[in-house]
Amino acid sequence: MSVVPEQPDHPDQSDPSLRLLWRHRTASPEEPKSKRGPKQKVSLDEVVDAAIDLADAEGLPAVTMRAIAQRFGLGAMTLYSYVPNRDALLVLMADQATGRAVLPELPEDPRKRLELVARLQYDELRAHPWLLEVQDVRPWLGPNMSDRYEWQLQAVDGLGLSDLEMDQTVAVLMGFAGNIVRSEQMLRRAEKVTGMTEAEWWAANYDTLSEVMAGSHYPLANRVGTAAGEAYQAATDPARELDYGLARIIDGVLAHVAEGSPD
Repeated sequence: MSVVPEQPDHPDQSDPSLRLLWRHRTASPEEPKSKRGPKQKVSLDEVVDAAIDLADAEGLPAVTMRAIAQRFGLGAMTLYSYVPNRDALLVLMADQATGRAVLPELPEDPRKRLELVARLQYDELRAHPWLLEVQDVRPWLGPNMSDRYEWQLQAVDGLGLSDLEMDQTVAVLMGFAGNIVRSEQMLRRAEKVTGMTEAEWWAANYDTLSEVMAGSHYPLANRVGTAAGEAYQAATDPARELDYGLARIIDGVLAHVAEGSPD
């Protein structure tokens, strides 16, 4: 995440999600209210929480204005008195889900601080994998994500990085954690489609693969693939990839700092 550079005012193009995102931290909270009729039965926070729970249980495609309204016994159009559209709801969901996590105290050890940034992101995305699908609706501008970014920057502050390098280091750690969760999601989808675990699939197809690849000139792939397969009992092991890759990323950041390299 990085702070948006100052731009000329475009009032007619302002994002209506921003005031909703910051409704609890502004001097005059703008909880949406119906212009007429009885008092709303539920709060905006309750609407967003219901959407988060539905996304966690059934995936993001299940989150529709109609589905959320039905949870409260409301008409679908009633939800538009809370949020202007589904994209705005997704933005609120992303920020509110982020706010559910408690930001732990940062350890003194720089390596452990950097690791904590990535592992918190990893744990959050595993709990809410749909967050990987809402990156195109600018959810990072909310108060909870701003709190998270400040905490992440505190983790890399004082290492000797420039401001730009601090932002890029956080981005690399978050991106790596996200890619590991994506790998895990791919494995889960494959298991769901095939009805077999990775180990079961490889066991069932071992003879066929040995036959069709017999005589192929892949000496390195055969050697390394065999070693990896024996260790993982699968084609891949995202947990090991997280440990190994994170250690190497942190090695690189700390070595960069020690060398005093320019941006």
